[in-house]
Amino acid sequence: MHEDDMPVNAALKTYLQTRRSIPALQMSEPGPSRSEIEEMLVLASRVPDHGKLAPWRFIVYAGAERERVSLELAGIALANKPDMPEEMVAIEKTRLTRAPVVIAVVSRAAPHVKIPEWEQLMSAGAVCLNLVFAANAMGFAANWLSEWFAFDKAAHEILGIEPHERVSGFIHIGTSTFQPTDRSRPDLADIVTFAGE
Repeated sequence: MHEDDMPVNAALKTYLQTRRSIPALQMSEPGPSRSEIEEMLVLASRVPDHGKLAPWRFIVYAGAERERVSLELAGIALANKPDMPEEMVAIEKTRLTRAPVVIAVVSRAAPHVKIPEWEQLMSAGAVCLNLVFAANAMGFAANWLSEWFAFDKAAHEILGIEPHERVSGFIHIGTSTFQPTDRSRPDLADIVTFAGE
């Protein structure tokens, strides 16, 4: 190994070997403070970004704002499906209140003379995962979700998303006392090809 090479990071390797999302419904207070949120967002922003476009932004939903937005989203859901059962209406009313903080990662990908939109979209996806990593690194549980309102234009207005933008994900962040269980992972033989072999 050359002295300029990065040293082995055993803690990071162990984290990646054991990382597991915590369901948003298993999160509770305390959530991150504003300064902790800002630190997470700085860390989340350190992603590949061809052309240094920052083709994404964040919207933070915390405190009572989560309840207001959730109720308005429930109104849209009910308008879309008037015969929705009461238990589903109750679920819709809690969409952003399951965790203490929900952060939307919003893609601003657009045609560019040099940088393909696809690369911009992938950069936003990298931000989502980096935000999950940042929350975990700071001692919080996190889950990357995209739900129906990520794709509903009427909901976008309530969420503060501009017409030309798209939601890459909602990152739910909080505290959990649940021990995550692992799930089955794909066998490498099913997903890996060594070129030339």
